[in-house]
Amino acid sequence: MKPEIETLPRGLDALWLRATGRIRACRPYRRQYLRSAAGVIARGPWSEKWSDFALMQRLSRISIPFRLGRDSIIDRILAAAAIREVIRRRTHMELFQVQIAGALALYDGHFVEMATGEGKSITAVIPAVLNGWRRRGCHVITVNDYLAERDAREFRDIYAFAGLSVAFIKQEMDGPERRAAYTADITYATNKEICADYLRDGLLRPAGMPGPSATDGNPNCVQRGLFAGIVDEADSVLIDEAVTPLIISADAANPEQAEAWRQAAKLADGLQLGRDYRLTPQFRTTELTDQGRKRVAITTAALTGIWRSARRSEELIRQTLSARHFYLRDKQYVVHDGKIVIVDESTGRLMPDRHWTDGLHQAVEAREGLVIQPMKETLARISFQNFFRTYQRLCGMSGTLAEVRGELWQVYRRTVVRMAPNRPCIRTNRGLRLFTNDAAKWRNIVRAVQRIHTTGQPILAGTRSVHASEQLSERLGLLSLPHKVLNARRHAEEAQIIAAAGESAVLTVATNMAGRGTDIRLTTTAREAGGLCVVATELHESARVDRQLAGRAGRQGDPGDNITFASLEDQLFQSHGNWAARAVIKLLPTDCELPSVIAGPLAAMAQQKAQRRAAAQRWAVIVADEQLDESLAFACLPPRPNSAGPD
Repeated sequence: MKPEIETLPRGLDALWLRATGRIRACRPYRRQYLRSAAGVIARGPWSEKWSDFALMQRLSRISIPFRLGRDSIIDRILAAAAIREVIRRRTHMELFQVQIAGALALYDGHFVEMATGEGKSITAVIPAVLNGWRRRGCHVITVNDYLAERDAREFRDIYAFAGLSVAFIKQEMDGPERRAAYTADITYATNKEICADYLRDGLLRPAGMPGPSATDGNPNCVQRGLFAGIVDEADSVLIDEAVTPLIISADAANPEQAEAWRQAAKLADGLQLGRDYRLTPQFRTTELTDQGRKRVAITTAALTGIWRSARRSEELIRQTLSARHFYLRDKQYVVHDGKIVIVDESTGRLMPDRHWTDGLHQAVEAREGLVIQPMKETLARISFQNFFRTYQRLCGMSGTLAEVRGELWQVYRRTVVRMAPNRPCIRTNRGLRLFTNDAAKWRNIVRAVQRIHTTGQPILAGTRSVHASEQLSERLGLLSLPHKVLNARRHAEEAQIIAAAGESAVLTVATNMAGRGTDIRLTTTAREAGGLCVVATELHESARVDRQLAGRAGRQGDPGDNITFASLEDQLFQSHGNWAARAVIKLLPTDCELPSVIAGPLAAMAQQKAQRRAAAQRWAVIVADEQLDESLAFACLPPRPNSAGPD
C-alpha cells in the first residue's frame, strides 16, 4: 500500500500557509538562541576542569536523553557546552556565540543564515553530534566530494570523542563501501550521491516497501533510511539545483537514433533564424515557424525511419537548434576525453555523471562531431524538493537565505534564522559599473584589475563561465600580469589555488565555484594593502550568487572590497531584459557606461524577472512530481513526517 504523502497546498490553503510563515518569521528566534548560546559559554569553565576521560564519560551520560528522543533545552545546552570543549581541545578553535546559536537553531530544524567566512562547517558539528546520538544516521550534505571527505576527516577525532563514527561518500565508491559509510552515525556526502543511492535502493526494494531500511531483505541496498539531514550551502542545494530532477536511467541503444541526430545537425544548417524558427532565450527553447515546418517537411521527405513522423522530425530539429544557440562549449559544457561533460552553471564545477534529457545531450554530441551516446531510458526519478522533504529532521545553513525564506517555508516548512556576523563587516562595496557592450566592459575590467594590482591587494576575479575565465586570462596575459586560473578545466588544483588567493598582489581568475566551501585567508601584508578585492565580471540571474561571490572579501572583520562589472550584452540582460534595457541600448552610443541611477534599477529589474521565472520553474517541477505520483499508483514513496517543521 502506498503511504499517504502530503501535497503542497493550493489556493486559500497556500495563502494561509504563507501567512503562517510570515508570523513565525516574526518570532525572536535569534535572540532566543543567542541567550541559549550565552548559557553554553557560561559553562565553559566548568567543562575545562574535566580530564579527557572524565569529559568522555560526561558526554556518554549526556547522550542518554538524546538517544531516547527526550532531550530538553537544558540537555542541549549541557551537550553543546561539552562538545564545544571537545572542539577546543581537538582543533584549538573557540566557537563564537553566533556559531553556538546557529548550531542550536540547526538542531531545532531551522535554516540558518550565517555570513560567508563565519565557520559554517564547524558549526554543523554540534547538531551532527546531537542527531548522531540518536543512532539513526545523520547526513551532512555538502556541495562536492572534496568538501565531504575534507570535513569528515577533519572532524573525525571530535566525533570519536563523543562516541560516534563518521564516514564520507565519494562518487567512485562501490556498493559495499557506500553501505559501510551509511552505517556510520554521521555520513558526509553530496546531495547528488545521497539522492542517487536513494533511487537505486528504490529500484531494489520489493514492491510495497515504504523506503530503504535494514529490513528490506535486499543486501544490495546501501541506505538505512533518511532520518536527519544537515544541508550546507542550503540555497544552492535546495533552491538553485531544485529545477533539475535527479534521474536514474539506463542506455536504450538505438543506432537509428544516433544517425538521426547526425542528419538533424546537417539539416539545421539550412534553417535561418527569424525566417524558419524563433528563439525564447529565457526558457532556452526553439519554435519553428510555418515556413520552417514546410522547409523541414520538404528536406526530410526522402528520408526514412524516424523522419517519416512529422512530429518527431520537428522535435529533432528543435532540439538541435536549441543545442546550437543555448548550450555553448566552455559555458554549459566542456569536451573531455571525447565526451560532453556538463558544467554546473551555479558552481562552475564539472558534472561528469549528468546527461541532458530528451535528446539534447545527443544533439550537442552531434554538433561537436563526437560519438553519439545512446539515449537514456528513465528507471527512477525524483526532484530534490521531494527528496529532502522525506527527511524526518531537516535543517540547513548558508550565507544567503533571506531572499528565499518564503520559498523555503512553502516547500520545506522551515523558517530562516539570520545570525549577525561575529565581527562587523567592513567590506567596501564599490557598486555596479554597467556598459552598453562587452568590448567596453572587458576593457574597463582589465584596466581596473591592473590598477588594483599595483596597490598590492590580492584580487579574485569571478566569471560566470569557463569561456569568460579563459578570455580574461588571455587579456591579462597580454599585459604580462601574472595570475592563476581556476575553472572547470582546472578544478583539480582548486584547494591550492584558493588557499594562496589571499597573499599580497596575487591575482586569481575563477568561475563562481570559488565562492563556496573554500577559505581565503589574508596574509599580514595583504591585510595592510586593503584586503581581498573581488571583481565580478558579470551579474548572475540570482542576486544571491552575486552576494556569495562578494562575500569572499571582508570575512571575519577583515578589510576588503568588491566591484561588479556588467554589460547589456550579458546573458542576464539578453534573456531577462525588459523594454527599458532595449531602449537604453538604442538611445546611448556604443562603448558607453551607464549612470549608476540607471544601471542599478536595470540590473534589479532583470534579476527580479529571472528569479520569478526560476521560482515558477521550481514550482512546476514539484507539481510535475505530484502529478507523476498520482498517475503511477504503484509508485511507492516514503511518508513525509514532521512536515509542519520546527515549532
